Amino acid sequence: MTSDPQPPDEAHRRPEGVSDATVRALGALSEALETVERARGALYTFHQLTGGADLTLDDAVRLLREAGHHEQAERVEREILGRNVIPGHWTFQIVEAYNATYYRPFQELEADIRGELADGRDHLYEAGMKEARRTRNHPDHTALPPDDHPG
Repeated sequence: MTSDPQPPDEAHRRPEGVSDATVRALGALSEALETVERARGALYTFHQLTGGADLTLDDAVRLLREAGHHEQAERVEREILGRNVIPGHWTFQIVEAYNATYYRPFQELEADIRGELADGRDHLYEAGMKEARRTRNHPDHTALPPDDHPG
């Protein structure tokens, strides 16, 4: 086979002087942030599911009343409808606190460290894996996406 004329894109090339150990460390830091992104998504799922359940309680209260169960409807409305999920907080406040206290500082720190150690380049570990694992000159193993813009 001839040599592959297509090198990795500049954004994913390891800057001069960046060691394997640094790339591994940045990869672990990015992986941890990706896990936090997933946790944040789960937190938004919690927020939306809890909010949806609270809105469904409107139907439950109405249906209890229509069925003649006014006391039970009043209990649901008084005890659960609009209730804090933890003292003093609805789910949106938990999401806001998570974002301000943990998510954004983590995101900023990861970007700062990538900037300090790797010229801000992202996914260097994965880009290295791609280069090591792709089959040169195979149409489905190219370094870059096809150029969608003619000449």
